[in-house]
Amino acid sequence: MNTERNIYLNRDLSWLSFNGRVLEEAADPTVALYNRFLFLSIFSSNLDEFFRVRMPAIFAFSGLTTKKISLEEEYPAGLVQQVQQTIQLQQEEFGRILRDELIPALKSHQIYFCYDEPLPVHHLAAIREYFLSTVMSFLQPVFIHRIPPGSVFLENNALYFILESESGERPGEPEYILLNIPSAALPRFLELPAGEGWSSILFLDDIIRACLTDVFPDRTIQRAWSVKLTRNADMNLEDEFAGNLAEKIEKQLEKRDAGPATRLLVDGAMPERARLFVLSFFELDQREIVMGGRYHHLKDLAGIPVAKRPGLAEEAWPPLSHPGFDLQVPVIESIRKGDQLLHIPYHSYHPILRFFNEAALDPAVREIYITLYRVAPDSHIVHALMSAARNGKSVTVFVELKARFDEANNLKWSKKMKAAGIKIISSIPTLKVHAKVAMLRRMEKGEMVDYCYLGTGNFNELTGRFYTDHGFFTASKAVGQELQLLFSYLLSGKQPEVYGKIPFHHLLVSQFNLVRKFDKLIRQEISRANEGRPAGIIIKMNNLQERSMIDRLYEASRAGVKIQLLVRGICCLAPGVEGQSENITVTRIVDRYLEHARVFVFHNDGEPVYIMGSADWMNRNLHSRIEVCFKVEEPRLKSEIATILDLQLKDNCKASYLIPQMENKRVLNDAPRFQAQEAIYQWLTQSVASAAGQ
Repeated sequence: MNTERNIYLNRDLSWLSFNGRVLEEAADPTVALYNRFLFLSIFSSNLDEFFRVRMPAIFAFSGLTTKKISLEEEYPAGLVQQVQQTIQLQQEEFGRILRDELIPALKSHQIYFCYDEPLPVHHLAAIREYFLSTVMSFLQPVFIHRIPPGSVFLENNALYFILESESGERPGEPEYILLNIPSAALPRFLELPAGEGWSSILFLDDIIRACLTDVFPDRTIQRAWSVKLTRNADMNLEDEFAGNLAEKIEKQLEKRDAGPATRLLVDGAMPERARLFVLSFFELDQREIVMGGRYHHLKDLAGIPVAKRPGLAEEAWPPLSHPGFDLQVPVIESIRKGDQLLHIPYHSYHPILRFFNEAALDPAVREIYITLYRVAPDSHIVHALMSAARNGKSVTVFVELKARFDEANNLKWSKKMKAAGIKIISSIPTLKVHAKVAMLRRMEKGEMVDYCYLGTGNFNELTGRFYTDHGFFTASKAVGQELQLLFSYLLSGKQPEVYGKIPFHHLLVSQFNLVRKFDKLIRQEISRANEGRPAGIIIKMNNLQERSMIDRLYEASRAGVKIQLLVRGICCLAPGVEGQSENITVTRIVDRYLEHARVFVFHNDGEPVYIMGSADWMNRNLHSRIEVCFKVEEPRLKSEIATILDLQLKDNCKASYLIPQMENKRVLNDAPRFQAQEAIYQWLTQSVASAAGQ
């Protein structure tokens, strides 16, 4: 295979391209007003994560002299500047959308959002009362000009003011004070009535600014600038093979928010003199400073108090009852009748909850097995598992303790489950288990019968409200047997190469057969195309980065295989490049729900192979995680998947094409307006109604 001329898009710039697409939704006047604020919040949250997760690597490796060509390609010289320039342009667009579009739109609804301007005089008495009674007790000023540099620690993503005051000891020289903005303890916004149907929304930041004389009655505060420090989120576990991993993770969690700085976001109005003092005092590098606006941490815009106003938020789509599950019939009986496929969040999450709730009390259920990656903060599923254990059932749970940003929550639940009598498997050294699988083993007529669940999303009823995923229920003996093999492996805690081969045929499991199976399926389409037969591939995933899989898709494109990719986020494959990828399109959909499912369809001479599962095609997914994908065999379910993919590929409202310049080129055609998520909900609504009428 010739890969000399293959072109790959940069991972980090592609990620920022996706965040730019999120920003486009905030700018879209057809989106409900509150939801536009919500997209600004998502953009801000994403950017915070980028600085915590990706910027440390970019700073470390960009321009590094190395003999590893792949490293040079992923972190080329000049990447830092490209990333910073892209972020700066996006932040400017963020400010424009908020200032020029959303705030005026609020005024048309008699809502005054006080943004970067003096507070209304008629509110000052109420503001001061709120400050003195509620806010003041949370403030902790530090006179940093009086203490040695480095003696104050800035918490990760916490908000602060740098205040400039006249020096009483050295006239003409400023003194600097650090003052916290307690947005983690108090609402970021205060809404006050303004008469005649109007209301005002005020920042907590501005409330504090207006009351600084109450904090510092004996000095004059001349200026106040907001700052926020973001820290590296990577955890250094050193030797995962030795000692108690849970204890190591707990220790690292204590250190995470004390990690090295990756960004100091400062008010752009801060003069150079003050910036240099701040950099020196907090012992930061010049390249870590990012100029922003008056307000930081604007993911808090998700909490702007307008969502309940009539007409300001998108009308909710009530989750649909799945026609395959009858409330009068136990879930396992519905599964016994035939495979069932949920389309979350269009379908209600309730069948998944019932699967575990009913099992906890079912005397015939003897064993329960499940993998947990990201658990809901108050997980109903975990409560059901603990009930099952207390009811005498054997419950085995694999908890991934290394799930980034969910380590603390997963540790909490693992301790509670262990105390309830659940057998806990906690991570495998150097590997993460990202699979979304569960199995009930039930005694029926003297033999154990397996009821299995395999999904594309986490066992998390909270994210199940707005992540699009698929959940597959089956009583297939073959699938049950292979899940038993998988859990036996997980219980061993061994490395795959030590454990040995596992004869997976129905499941595709990374570290065992997943890459090989996908490679074979692509090669088969290449062979058919070379023979002049129809060939095609449709893949939907969150991220596409792993180069050997990209190279295989390039090879397929050169052979004439039509490839349609739906990639929400990172995409390092460059579509539409002559001699490389003319037959590949990449579509990105950003809408009210977060597209999260992974689906793989291969033409297979008109008898399509349908595969779903947990695996994106990232280096981490294919080479350092346990992922599980599964085949869907039932024609009825295949038809459902085909319909959903077809609807998504027709979207001309919320879809954009990715082009080699990593721009989001909106899908524009002469076809009538077509919004895939809306169309999917309507189609499933009709399916439910049709089933009820039978």
